[in-house]
Amino acid sequence: MTRDELVAGIAARYNIAPDYPWSQLPDACVFRHADNRKWFCLYMSVPAHVLGREGEALVPLINVKARPEMVGSLRSMSGILPAYHMNKEHWVSVLLEEADAELIWGVLADSFQLTQ
Repeated sequence: MTRDELVAGIAARYNIAPDYPWSQLPDACVFRHADNRKWFCLYMSVPAHVLGREGEALVPLINVKARPEMVGSLRSMSGILPAYHMNKEHWVSVLLEEADAELIWGVLADSFQLTQ
């Protein structure tokens, strides 16, 4: 999944546009609930080596909230890692170029619900 597909899909499903809170990270964005302003998704690209992979290539990913009892099972799936820069008990990172689109939309829907 590309960044543009992610942004368009979230807009279509939830009527939410990305928010760019960090001027020093112009590509990173968050998706928030309109009423409580809580994040349900964070998009960013990080160097592969910070994810325990080889190289410096940027890896696009999203962080989403997950049920603590599901985090272990989710992390056993292709394209899902412990959350980068977030609480690893409640969040996971999903690699957009590796995870299946159906899985991405499923974890996003769960994160949306968990953060309401």
